[in-house]
Amino acid sequence: MRTPTRIARAAAVTAAAAAALLVVTGCAPGGNAPASKPTGSVSTAAPKGDITIKIMDETGFPVTSDLTAEFTKQYPNVKFDITRDSFQNLLANTPRLLASADAPDLIRQATIGTTVKDGLLTNLDPYFDAYGWDKFSAGQLAGGRITKDGVRGEGSLYQFGIGFSVTGIYMNKKLADQAGITAVPTTIDELEADLKKAKDAGILPVQTGMQDGVGTFVLQALINQYGDKQKLIDWMFNKPGATIVTDAALKGATTFQDWAKAGYLPSDVNAINYTTMVSNFTSGKGLFMWDGNWDAANVEKGLGKGNAEFFLMPPATAGGKYVAMGAGNSFTIPAKSKNADATAFFLNWIVTNEKARQIVVDVTGASPGGNPSQALPTVEKGSLIEQALQNSAKVAADNGFTDFMANSTAGIYQGSLQPNEQLLLTDKMTPADFLKQTQAFYEKDLASQ
Repeated sequence: MRTPTRIARAAAVTAAAAAALLVVTGCAPGGNAPASKPTGSVSTAAPKGDITIKIMDETGFPVTSDLTAEFTKQYPNVKFDITRDSFQNLLANTPRLLASADAPDLIRQATIGTTVKDGLLTNLDPYFDAYGWDKFSAGQLAGGRITKDGVRGEGSLYQFGIGFSVTGIYMNKKLADQAGITAVPTTIDELEADLKKAKDAGILPVQTGMQDGVGTFVLQALINQYGDKQKLIDWMFNKPGATIVTDAALKGATTFQDWAKAGYLPSDVNAINYTTMVSNFTSGKGLFMWDGNWDAANVEKGLGKGNAEFFLMPPATAGGKYVAMGAGNSFTIPAKSKNADATAFFLNWIVTNEKARQIVVDVTGASPGGNPSQALPTVEKGSLIEQALQNSAKVAADNGFTDFMANSTAGIYQGSLQPNEQLLLTDKMTPADFLKQTQAFYEKDLASQ
């Protein structure tokens, strides 16, 4: 029987990056790019007359379809035209789409890259003021801010999140029972003890893959626990002088490699992509899987209700604060949008309207964001979605959200992290060299922007 329960929400995140792994690989157009709309007066009135808002979104994430259908019920004069493409194709083509004379009104954009510098995005500061988004947690919007010098986390607002995710670890409870594991680990030492128990019982300890780099979730989860998260955030937000060559990153990369050497990862880890990882785990192959809340429904459907647990990466020491990657499913309004005010009204409606907020939770399993004083959505008691939202609240309470390493620069994921982690996990690159190469690519990529 479905029993709804109120859950604590997790509004505070420090990232507006995607929960996906692929990032912008295309280059932004040059001198003929349009200028961003200047800050100034904007309308917050409901859209008047018959209009169509064009949305460019990614394939496989239907939340915008459900939200737009509900919005049209409430505002029948507003219709939507949604076009979808794969996340990789969408982000590779984003600069061209933004510069087009037929640009959409709203586009899924995980990484800003040079699109602000090239004047392709609408500055959202006027809407921030007009709608009172200062009532939101500052961290909720921080990742969508960027300065004129390209430093993220501060400056003007250009991205807005639809649902805010949290990453953690899924555990197959049946396999845990077989391995003699009776509770989720509360420290990394306990986690590593559980990995050994699973291997000794003939169970694959960690289901992950590196063909498309999804294993970066595991690597960053380790790095997050071993040092000051702000140093990593500064690096991801491109603060001058920031570096990934730190003691925390070295320990995280070393531990990740040690797990591979110990046989805790699949033997064919470099041949497994994200889709295969999830499919393998939901078919019973693997005790643990590092992933995000967006797969809560898939895991529950695959393993069966009550057969999985979703918990946070444990801290290095008992009682330590939680640190986890979290992101808003970030969207931007192109500078060439013909319906910027109406689109901003729609975005504000998503985080303020009760039905819209419920849709975000039901479809994505993510926190709806917005003003923390607002009524909370309901979820099924005991579900993985409830666990995910409770986990978000724990991380928010510890101010522990970080961005994703894959979003540090436009090309670092495919150009450095993915291929070099493959070498790291096959013992063809030392952890120290991995970090040096990551930093070298990072600096080169930033200098090219």
